[in-house]
Amino acid sequence: MGVSGSGKTTVGTRLADVLGVDYAEGDDFHPAANVTKMTAGTPLEDVDREPWLDALAGWLAERSGRGAVLTCSALKRIYRDRLRASAPDAFFLHLDLPRGELERRLAARRGHFMPPSLLDSQLATLEPLEPDENGSTVDGTRSPDDLVREAVAALER
Repeated sequence: MGVSGSGKTTVGTRLADVLGVDYAEGDDFHPAANVTKMTAGTPLEDVDREPWLDALAGWLAERSGRGAVLTCSALKRIYRDRLRASAPDAFFLHLDLPRGELERRLAARRGHFMPPSLLDSQLATLEPLEPDENGSTVDGTRSPDDLVREAVAALER
């Protein structure tokens, strides 16, 4: 989990490979209306995210008991709670990075519908993991391989 540009896809695909489980990119589940809205630089509201979260939750539920890696922003606790309702054992890995690094990454990214101008809205929406949530917050500036090793170690605990 994390804001756009935090490295979710890079870390998530590698983690799924290491674990030998299915992988899905949460952006692929957005309805066309959401993609259009974000492409235009308009932040999504909770109501916009509902069908997206339902699709993500359904994907997770289909893999219950087998394990899977899903990358998505999961910015608010209520979004994570909604996903946990379908996958009670879900573990959230929050890739946390300083604003300057996020800006640098977003400026360099090509071919993605999420414009850098939406970073402020994502950072304002982000609710860090709470102590009672199953998950871990990690320094997203570390190498993807280090982050995968840390995620595997956290999952084994």
